[in-house]
Amino acid sequence: MVDRWGMWDAVPDSGRRRWSLQPFESVGPLRFGMRPERVTAALEGIVRNPQRHTHAALSPDRYGTVKGESWGLGLTFYYGKEERLRGISVDALKGPQVYADGVALVGRVPSDLEQWIVDRATIRESFSELFYANLGVPGSRSLGVVIGLQRAGDRLLTRPVFLPADAMDAPVSFLPPEAWSIQ
Repeated sequence: MVDRWGMWDAVPDSGRRRWSLQPFESVGPLRFGMRPERVTAALEGIVRNPQRHTHAALSPDRYGTVKGESWGLGLTFYYGKEERLRGISVDALKGPQVYADGVALVGRVPSDLEQWIVDRATIRESFSELFYANLGVPGSRSLGVVIGLQRAGDRLLTRPVFLPADAMDAPVSFLPPEAWSIQ
């Protein structure tokens, strides 16, 4: 996808880092529960400026969440009250490609990924897999992911948000509304 100014260009899979999802535990080198300093340390060998924020800027919003970003990797981090990693959003256009069960989750056609989650649900216990969050975006309870959306010109691509196990009872209320909005 190419546009006049390069704003909506999506990096092809061949140009992305390849990360694996370990549901409820980790996304690539990042583990749920890490402090911001540990996230920065985990990314230092991968990208020049691993995380943008200062300790002074780490004031909780009304949801008790603080945010960090790694623009170079296309990641947004959400930290809880004790400054522990509780959510990771991956940019559809430039984030690393995250795989679950051999399936790429980032920068995909939303309906294709939704169908994959629906198909997974048919072989699992009723109501244990598929759920729908704000604006009808699908999520997987067994993978700990909500398949958010992001614009790419006049198209939408998948921008997954990964969550720990304790978020699965109420995933949408676990992070601030900006985590779920179309980017």
